[in-house]
Amino acid sequence: MKKKIFDHCQRHYDDIVSIRRDIHQHPEIGFEVERTAGIVADALNRLDIPVNTGIGRTGVVGNLDVPGATKRIALRADMDALPIQEQTEVPFKSKFDGKAHLCGHDAHTAMLIGTARVLTELRSSLKTHIRLIFQPCEESYPGGAQAMINDSVLNDVDEIYGFHVFPLYPVGHYATCKGPMLAQSDTFEITITGKGGHAAFPHLTVDPVLLGAQFVNAAQSIVSRNVNPLDSAVVSITEFHAGDAKNVIPPSITLGGTVRTLNLTVQKRIITQLENLLKGITTANDASYRFDYQEGCPVTFNHDPCVERVLSSARTLVGEENTIFPISPILGGEDFACYSQQTPACFVMVGAGNEQKGIVNMCHHPQFDIDEKSMLYGMALSVSIALKG
Repeated sequence: MKKKIFDHCQRHYDDIVSIRRDIHQHPEIGFEVERTAGIVADALNRLDIPVNTGIGRTGVVGNLDVPGATKRIALRADMDALPIQEQTEVPFKSKFDGKAHLCGHDAHTAMLIGTARVLTELRSSLKTHIRLIFQPCEESYPGGAQAMINDSVLNDVDEIYGFHVFPLYPVGHYATCKGPMLAQSDTFEITITGKGGHAAFPHLTVDPVLLGAQFVNAAQSIVSRNVNPLDSAVVSITEFHAGDAKNVIPPSITLGGTVRTLNLTVQKRIITQLENLLKGITTANDASYRFDYQEGCPVTFNHDPCVERVLSSARTLVGEENTIFPISPILGGEDFACYSQQTPACFVMVGAGNEQKGIVNMCHHPQFDIDEKSMLYGMALSVSIALKG
């Protein structure tokens, strides 16, 4: 069966690469993935797979039903790009300034189209219904996963699987773990208000820039001194906006950042400590603050039976030595988490790196790229999982 799966995937590989490159050249952001969704719907229609469009606003769902089956497995791909300027020199580079597929969603979409083709060819071997989920807006919160769930995409689904190309692992490898795999991904925005004035008379002001700098430094101690060293967490200040004149101390500043955690106890501790620091710094200096905290996607949780199914398929396809298990949880966030909170699930990293080709940059890097052979392995794994039923 291993040879049969790879043979079928290889037969479609060149065309799937072409589809990926076409999508790569025409990136679409958020829910505005109409062109990409059209490519998907057309591909499924050609396979005579019943298609539903407009799910979760612009998502596409295909159902490959098997007579007599009582179980349904879902396979999910995301379709949206990022608002980042691409800095690669590939011939299929993004045609649009400030938009680019620098997280691999173009590959995910193409891989799942390839999977649909192969499963149609191997339909007589299927023991379970298959739902193909093509989701918009993974990169923004609230994202497309919850929107699709609201439109009943998980109805009658017994298990769901997601796949992500990952250049930190070499092509031909798979990686996953049990339990928490990706972090709760929260954001915050802070305003510190002091008293503005002339930069030459700082004693007549309450300088919010200074207070903001103190807060940024103090926030670095939260993980190192308030979180158990055996727990994982990240607090990153990523925005600092202050003033617009060199000789004026501004009346207020704004800060923004992200918190990444793997359990609610740590998350709540960090939220409390962020506000404690804010309150202490501003109160001591006759300033005030506003603290807006937005909880994002929950933890992406891998359920044991689904992980075992993935490991069985992965080890059959690439061997024990190329199946990386267990990996340590990653503090990146993924709205696949919304599915995994409601349905038994497993999220898998598909190795896409190739040092010889210089393909080493992480997702969201302006020079991110993948070894396109990773799509062959992504297709093979999703086909194998589906066939195991």
